[in-house]
Amino acid sequence: MQMEMDIRVDDLAGPEIAELMQQHLRSMAKYSPPESIHALDLDELRRPEVTVWSGWRGGELLGCGALKELDCRHAEIKSMRTAIGHQRKGVAAGLLKHILNEAKNRHYKRVSLETGSMDAFSAAHKLYVGFGFKECEPFADYLEDPYSIFMTKEL
Repeated sequence: MQMEMDIRVDDLAGPEIAELMQQHLRSMAKYSPPESIHALDLDELRRPEVTVWSGWRGGELLGCGALKELDCRHAEIKSMRTAIGHQRKGVAAGLLKHILNEAKNRHYKRVSLETGSMDAFSAAHKLYVGFGFKECEPFADYLEDPYSIFMTKEL
């Protein structure tokens, strides 16, 4: 099930997205030591190789996700986060579908991601597997880490 929402490129200027990203970073810090947190802050999300989308219904932010270009054939999904109160309603699935379609439109051949390995991330694992992602070795600049699972999908 995917929630109906307006998905748009986010300029990261609004207080809603800033708060959601702070929640995201705080949540990652609960489960991983600092050296194992790979979430991007707002400044890193503003880099030219990163596009952030947010999902809205009315004036309410439901969630966000980003795509970071690693090279002309490979991109990474970053900053997938659903707002508290909207989890388990299909927000992440809707955003992921949108991001994967955009990756195809940009002619990437592969999309990869890093996520936590703890039980708290089991819903994310299930989501990614449902979209055809498979576990893989670390990619880009990542190293093996007991706090991380790496996944990839050929497009």
